[in-house]
Amino acid sequence: MKNLFTFLLLILAVSLNAQEPVTGKYKKALVIGAHPDDPESMCGGTMIKLKEQGCEVVCVYFTCGEGGIPGKTAVEAASIRRQEALDACKVMGIRPVFMTQIDGDTQINKERYKEMKDLIDREKPDLVITHWPIDAHRDHRICSVLVYDAWRMSGHSFDLYYGEVMTGMQTQMFSPTVYVNIDSTVELKRKAYICHKSQGTEANIEKWHEIIGRMRGREFHCTHAEAFVKHIWKSSDLLDR
Repeated sequence: MKNLFTFLLLILAVSLNAQEPVTGKYKKALVIGAHPDDPESMCGGTMIKLKEQGCEVVCVYFTCGEGGIPGKTAVEAASIRRQEALDACKVMGIRPVFMTQIDGDTQINKERYKEMKDLIDREKPDLVITHWPIDAHRDHRICSVLVYDAWRMSGHSFDLYYGEVMTGMQTQMFSPTVYVNIDSTVELKRKAYICHKSQGTEANIEKWHEIIGRMRGREFHCTHAEAFVKHIWKSSDLLDR
């Protein structure tokens, strides 16, 4: 009976749209996105808000977007997209870190597990945000799995949240448990995101990214919001909600 009660509590925690703040209580955050532009799309407003509240924020790019510009070689695309990421981080005032996976050919193996664990051990965050693991894009899924396993290997030493990118096309079956009001930071988020000029026009940004922020805003009774799922791994975590 006790195990059944615990299980039901965990299911309830995932299904309810809790309004737990991601911001305001963390000292260091890593946002780990599979490609340049993923962190900005997923939680650029939250990153800026965290920074404004005194949290050190590090934007981690899992790949350099080698496969992300049609007609360009992998080397050419990586050079362009890396610079776009640097420009976006400069707008946000956030430190970038580039990992060594290859866009379109990301791997899960012993060496890649170690690379992710070493990064997190070195940075020592108390908050990590990454991709929701159910996603149409293979790179997003692999990034999420490696972060999750690093979290487990760390003894759950930091809070782990999952965010969304292009929900419906990429992120799938995403039911948020946490929202962050980004009305005060959405314009700076947009300035950061449009640094990724190789990924389309401003109209495309509006179509595929800003519409999600407005949708989450309606759900959270504000104009723009970002949404997350906090990973609950034990029933006692429910007491912190």
